[in-house]
Amino acid sequence: MKLEVKNIKKSFEGNEILHGVSFEVEGGKALGLLGRNGAGKTTSIRIIMDVFRADSGEVLLDGQKFKPDGRRFGYLPEERGLYPKRIVKEQLIYLGCLRGLSRKEATANTEKWLKRLGVDEYTNRKLDTLSKGNQQKVQLAATLVGEPEIVILDEPFSGLDPVNSQILKDVIRELIEEGRIVIFSSHQMSYVEEFCENIAIINKGEVVLKGHIDDIKAEFGKGRKKVSASNMSLEELKNLLESKCSSMVKVERVSKHHVIFECVGNASGWDILDALKKENVEIRSFGDYEPSLNDIFVTAVGDEEEENKEDDQNDKKSGKKKKPNDKKVSDESDGYTKKNKEVQA
Repeated sequence: MKLEVKNIKKSFEGNEILHGVSFEVEGGKALGLLGRNGAGKTTSIRIIMDVFRADSGEVLLDGQKFKPDGRRFGYLPEERGLYPKRIVKEQLIYLGCLRGLSRKEATANTEKWLKRLGVDEYTNRKLDTLSKGNQQKVQLAATLVGEPEIVILDEPFSGLDPVNSQILKDVIRELIEEGRIVIFSSHQMSYVEEFCENIAIINKGEVVLKGHIDDIKAEFGKGRKKVSASNMSLEELKNLLESKCSSMVKVERVSKHHVIFECVGNASGWDILDALKKENVEIRSFGDYEPSLNDIFVTAVGDEEEENKEDDQNDKKSGKKKKPNDKKVSDESDGYTKKNKEVQA
């Protein structure tokens, strides 16, 4: 199977939220759909699910227009949607029937997934009597009760301890190995790197980066090196590189443990090392820079805190005063929530 999102555009109350979003994911592989809050991820997901209609663009499954139904689609929303005062088994069977299963099928699948996720002992309990982690696992069972071909998981590890996280990891791997389409959205980049071969990063309603993680890491790390010192701070080392080695080095940024830079001109790593030794720098580590997915994400979408500071400075220069209710239009779409109750599968 292959799911394609092609040039999706969407506006709410005259504000365009998505500006031509495109990405694809194949069965047996997981796609990491990443972005800041308000970037456009949730709107994109809702368009795939046909909760929203796109203004233009299309969603295709194996080259044909995709028409989602409950049996083919499972969605674990970040904001959980089960009934806290209802019996766990009853509501999962009910949701299974809503997705087109017979009551017998819904009952069997409910028992299967509650057992697989280690919460079958709570079958006849009300949901709000369970811990947050066990509620999360029940929510995942509800997502999978229809045995969907396409699974979208939004922050699935929220509230889980290490033991329960391992159970969920095993389930996600099984879904991928079974050839299902998995779209994984999380701010915890370590999980994305663990499960996803490909990523698509959305920023301000546009896909700013997509592709295979290994290819993206190779491209981001190309020509870059990292260095740290034992006898000076990273900031001092950065200043020294910029003042004494400016003809050989272009400093990119200071990370948590290193100064990241690019060699310029014909300078080699050995040249940089020689120059630093002449400045009595005691090298702690030096080598090729291998970016983490978190580094790539920050580079692709920018630093949110710095952007907010810049906005505040611009407001001060222009004399604009922020009103208490001033806020950017986000992909959560106030225009939608005012008129409709949020739909969660």
